[in-house]
Amino acid sequence: MKRYHVTTFGCQMNAHDSERIKGLLESLGFGEAVSADEADLVVFNTCTIREKPDTRLAAHLGNAAARKRERPELVIAVGGCYAEAQRERIFEQYPFVDVAFGPGSIPHLGEWLGAGGYGVPPGSFGTHEHFAADLPQRRERSFQSWVQVSMGCNSACAYCIVPAVRGREQSRRPGEIVAEVSALAQAGVREITLLGQNVNSWGRDLAPGLRTDFGELLRACDEVDGIERIRFTSPHPKDFRKPVVAAIAECESVCEHVHLPLQSGSARILKRMRRTYDPERYLRLVDTLRSSVPDLALGTDVIVGFPGETDADFAETLALIETVRFDSAFTFIFSPRAGTEAAQLSDQVADEVKHERLERLVEAVQRIAAERNTSRVGGLEEILVEGPSRTDPSLRRGRTRRNTMVNFAGSAPAGSFATVAIDDATSTTLRGREVSLVAA
Repeated sequence: MKRYHVTTFGCQMNAHDSERIKGLLESLGFGEAVSADEADLVVFNTCTIREKPDTRLAAHLGNAAARKRERPELVIAVGGCYAEAQRERIFEQYPFVDVAFGPGSIPHLGEWLGAGGYGVPPGSFGTHEHFAADLPQRRERSFQSWVQVSMGCNSACAYCIVPAVRGREQSRRPGEIVAEVSALAQAGVREITLLGQNVNSWGRDLAPGLRTDFGELLRACDEVDGIERIRFTSPHPKDFRKPVVAAIAECESVCEHVHLPLQSGSARILKRMRRTYDPERYLRLVDTLRSSVPDLALGTDVIVGFPGETDADFAETLALIETVRFDSAFTFIFSPRAGTEAAQLSDQVADEVKHERLERLVEAVQRIAAERNTSRVGGLEEILVEGPSRTDPSLRRGRTRRNTMVNFAGSAPAGSFATVAIDDATSTTLRGREVSLVAA
């Protein structure tokens, strides 16, 4: 049996795409290798949102090239957003790569590997734009699943390359999505995460007879028997409308967690970023969400060092972080991406200033998150158990409805729900002990 190994960089959409890649390869008779060293086919599913994944990919490809010199029959495939951005240039930079394909081309990977009767000539980039949702899926856990509702993005954020590499927004038909969710429930899935570059604009590009909104999609998924938790990512603040807020508040299976990217607390910088909202509008949305959804957890994304960001602009970001008091945040240093508007701006911020601001931002985010988590100590949390703790195998781990990781003493099997008494907290996790169990 030929064996494959997939290395994934980047976002949840890439993680989902990798599950489809694995499912496709296994349907073609491949088995999964424990490591890339043991594989006959290595696939790199890439990200190009920031510079760091590009650097990591280069190191991985260097190792793969060394293995290929020893084993010329090794097949190296590069997919994902970096591949789409570079296209044929990949073969110029990395001539040992055999296959390159974009994120909309996963259904054709088998053909390009020769399994379907033809292959892409070396040095040619394979491209077709299709959802991968009809492909088999090799999930990490049998009781959790991603569900792709759309691909691409119609926003024009000045720093973002996603529209260039994933294309214009395309929504899946609602019937297809609900049918997939129903099939997953019948297969034992208890938690789904709806995925899109901008999930809450889903449906607006559909034909008039199919057109609906994301709030209605949440309600339709909530009605599927067997699905006990529904999450979604990522929404854009500009498209977060009242029907979606109402669905979160009223649907029993929709979790009390919203990841709401901020990017900056400065109105001037948000305008330069072309985010199409200002801090006041963002804060009004936060107030609406928290007043509508009791015990809501809020996460966010923040970029520091965007071109032209001054000390005053950054101070406004810190002030907004203190005002909102997020439960979690992903923090990033601005990374210019070729082909984006922001990369062409002349007033780039010095690296040392970016790093100093990031340190201050991380300190504030972690302090607030620790305080928010400490407020949960002494209470009970419902946990969907994911398996043993990654840091202490004697403990179990799982997530609350609010998407907080919990390490706890107990024996609950993966896929079950456990009630855990919370005894301790950090900025990222809770710790406790199992007090009751609902069987899987």
